[in-house]
Amino acid sequence: MVKFAHIADSHLGGWRQPELQQLNMQTFQKAIQTCVEEKVDFVLFAGDLFDSAFPPIETLKDTFAEFKKLRDAGIKSFLIAGSHDYSVSGKTFLDVLEKAGFCEICKYDENEQEVVLHPSTYQTIHIYGYPGKKSSLEVSSIKKIKIKEPYEKNFRILMLHTTLKEVAEGLPIDSVSLDELPKADYYALGHVHIDFEKDFNGKKVIYGGPLFPNNFKELEELGCGSFYIVEINGYIKITKKEIKLKETMYIPVEITNALNGTQKIIAELEKRDLKDTIVLLKVYGTITTGKTADINFKEIQDYIEKAEAFSFLKNTSQLEMEKKEMQIEPQKDKEKIEEVLVEQYKKSNPSSFNELILPLMDALHVEKQEDEKSAVFESRLFEELSKILKIEF
Repeated sequence: MVKFAHIADSHLGGWRQPELQQLNMQTFQKAIQTCVEEKVDFVLFAGDLFDSAFPPIETLKDTFAEFKKLRDAGIKSFLIAGSHDYSVSGKTFLDVLEKAGFCEICKYDENEQEVVLHPSTYQTIHIYGYPGKKSSLEVSSIKKIKIKEPYEKNFRILMLHTTLKEVAEGLPIDSVSLDELPKADYYALGHVHIDFEKDFNGKKVIYGGPLFPNNFKELEELGCGSFYIVEINGYIKITKKEIKLKETMYIPVEITNALNGTQKIIAELEKRDLKDTIVLLKVYGTITTGKTADINFKEIQDYIEKAEAFSFLKNTSQLEMEKKEMQIEPQKDKEKIEEVLVEQYKKSNPSSFNELILPLMDALHVEKQEDEKSAVFESRLFEELSKILKIEF
């Protein structure tokens, strides 16, 4: 029997909030601990180990320490870059991990006609991989992938960091179909942060991540991250491992009156025990009274901190002001419509400069007279503007 782990989309170093960046690392550490305790033979890292090609130094130090634990336990690591930790120059800290003896990066040769993958091996298992790239640039190359070794000879794992058409569900994004991929017994995928398991011609197709949610929406929908333990023993047994170190508290609040919005939000917070949770506050609605600035998010944050929440994230993307159309009363004299519009504008936007609007509009309506030279017309126009603005041109 052979047992391996499939980890994808760790995005280490990715959160701006220090406490969530640290929680992300702690989740990674828990996953590595589980791999050691489960006595897996090797670990697949299917891209985006880091959130960038050049992560913070503290993130690097912590990550190297975890790979050392795997190596010390006799567990091999096989790795491909993802769209975040890939570099066009080819120089990333993934190479440093490999040169330090902590992992093996999947190798390939590439030209305009084809991409030939070379196997990394564990016993009779052959592991092939191709990296993800920025803006889905890997898709055209993946469609040219060739594997020269006979499929029937060894158990074959294909590791990719890309979007499958079967996952894209018709969205207009670059993707590759399962039918376009070389045959494999297990497809270890990364890049799309969803829970996806599929049998394809009797073979397993798995998106492994995210190991830790990467944004507000993922925390709301997933609650926590996960990875997979896979056993090969004449058949393939797959076990999903969720890692939840903190509870998430999703709190949606609809606001129409911004003047009492702060009190309404705090009243909703008071109904819950926020201690040591990740608070996800979603404020939405169409404001008909007051304006968004009337909601005191500093006061709300202070309340959440006093409630000893672990972290606080807010989402106001669906909070908007009511769109009011300018109403124009019927006018007997159609030429007065500009004056009506200006008066309505002045009421909504009070300013001492508003008194200049109509005189300037009248001045700019002056037309060039027949046979009048351009220089004379411009001089006459600027003279009129100078009188209105009381400045010299």
